[in-house]
Amino acid sequence: MIVNSTPAGWQVIYQQAHALLAAQAAWHWPPLGPPDQFVGLLAAIAQHDDEQDDWHGRGGHHGLTPAGAPASFVQKEFSLVQAQSVLAAARFQGRWRSLLTSQHLSALYGALRGQTKELDAFLDELAARQNEWRKALKINKKEAHQAYALLHWCDRLSLILCRQEIPEMGRAVEIYRGPDGPTHTLAQPGGPGQLVVIAPWPFRVKEVAVSVEASVLAQLQFADDAALAAALRAAPVETLRWELRPAPAVK
Repeated sequence: MIVNSTPAGWQVIYQQAHALLAAQAAWHWPPLGPPDQFVGLLAAIAQHDDEQDDWHGRGGHHGLTPAGAPASFVQKEFSLVQAQSVLAAARFQGRWRSLLTSQHLSALYGALRGQTKELDAFLDELAARQNEWRKALKINKKEAHQAYALLHWCDRLSLILCRQEIPEMGRAVEIYRGPDGPTHTLAQPGGPGQLVVIAPWPFRVKEVAVSVEASVLAQLQFADDAALAAALRAAPVETLRWELRPAPAVK
């Protein structure tokens, strides 16, 4: 989950919903490669955070901080089971989707190498399988990395929006280096609730709207996972929307 503090309690965005927002952004990029590959890339983006650990109704405190608050994903330990599961699920949509998903897992967890033998073996498996998939698909490293750059870019854009990481006072924040080459930045010159500007503008249309659903919790603490799950099922849902525009030209 992505958890934001609000004056009234908590705003909770499921990671799968954040991934769907990322796919909305990707859809507006100029297509990378032939249609079948671009659709596969969109699928990889939309599903890159699937297979989350199922803690709903189990009791325990997997979804909670030690203080009993809803736990954001950055407060949780790395889950090798989830990483293995999302790669296994990708297999059913083919080698291209598997290659993109495995590149994302390598990027996310490569820095954790050395923590456990199981993780190291998984990272080695990812690298080996990526070589196999590229050869089978007749795709070189540059092409594979360019496609993955779009996944990473859209993931980062979505996280900035969902985690409320837009700087104050119109300052810009770096998104990521896009598949088109330059590193893009994002800002909100008019303040919260106003237009979001991106420079340089990457999309094939001149204005883009994206949205995500968030559950609103007024309760601050929960006894266990079951209590949090019940509250989330009953919580009102709000739709968060952003209007994206090109940054004004500098005169």
